[in-house]
Amino acid sequence: MRVTQTMLSNNMLRNLSSSYSKLSKVQEQINTGKKITRPSDDPVVAMKGIQYRTELSQVEQFQRNIGEAESWLDTTDDTLDKVSSALQRTRELLVQASNGTTTDSDRESINSELKQLREHIQDLANTKIGDKYIFSGTKTTTPLYQEGKGYDLEDKAFENKVDIEVYNGITINANTTPIKMFEQIDQMFQTIDDDITNSVTDLSKHLDTMDTNMSTLSNTRAGVGARQNRVELMEDRLSTQEIIATTRVSENEDIDYEKAISEMIAQESVHRAALSVGARIIQPTLTDFLS
Repeated sequence: MRVTQTMLSNNMLRNLSSSYSKLSKVQEQINTGKKITRPSDDPVVAMKGIQYRTELSQVEQFQRNIGEAESWLDTTDDTLDKVSSALQRTRELLVQASNGTTTDSDRESINSELKQLREHIQDLANTKIGDKYIFSGTKTTTPLYQEGKGYDLEDKAFENKVDIEVYNGITINANTTPIKMFEQIDQMFQTIDDDITNSVTDLSKHLDTMDTNMSTLSNTRAGVGARQNRVELMEDRLSTQEIIATTRVSENEDIDYEKAISEMIAQESVHRAALSVGARIIQPTLTDFLS
């Protein structure tokens, strides 16, 4: 086969074009920090990238979910702590009112404060996060205590759980449904008010009821605390999963800069050599001499 100058020139141009393309690809990787900029660069990397990023997105969603669950539980615990403080003050007032030296005027003053404590606990029963009542079961748009109606024990929706998914197939009960506890506390206040209004001097009988309500409250808070601990454990687990998922994405998509720079230097050397050889292949023509 006869090799012509045109064939040599075309081969040289084709090789130079290929060399430019390889050099451009390496430079683009270094500029972006990514192995590929389009799926066609490496379909396998692209497909794995979709899978790994989906896993990372799920982890991030679960972290947002667990943040919501944590907010509900923390607010619940804080609210029940305030109820506990109010009941403790109520107990102190009952002990004071049961003292034989307490006058009717003193009892009226005590009863006035007890009414304020009762209203305070009613307000706590209607605690909200954003626009949701946290103690109202699945009826999150309805207050637990309603003026004139009290606590509706007949509506079982107030006892429904609100579960939040915090991992694949794993949910945590984010809400607490203490409607019966709040109703019993409110009934206790009503009975105390009736006795004071009717000039009953021995109020010590209410101390047992008070202790029972405080015990119920303590058990409720213990349940909240147990779920808070579980949320913390899940939070740690998700943090680990986020690191793992992020590492997978990085290993699949991000370049090794040292390797890429070494490859670019090598490719530049190859390209310069191709240019040098090409200059020798293209021989002077008669036109070059005549110009």
